Amino acid sequence: MDFDKAIRELRRQMECVDQAIQFLESFVDARRTRPAAGKRGRKQMGARERRQVSLRMKRYWEKRRKARRSAAAAGS
Repeated sequence: MDFDKAIRELRRQMECVDQAIQFLESFVDARRTRPAAGKRGRKQMGARERRQVSLRMKRYWEKRRKARRSAAAAGS
């Protein structure tokens, strides 16, 4: 058996394995540093949810206006 040939073949295979390891490590590192999807920014509301908030705020401000009017009438 030609030991020099076997050593060259093993070194070539070792280079391929090292390249594969480097590729996989870079892939894993890239996944760790990337922010998780959907975790950033504001939550988006649907049309129904916006309508509910709108109605709730209209009731809130109407109560505030009534309270202000009754306080002004009582003070007069």
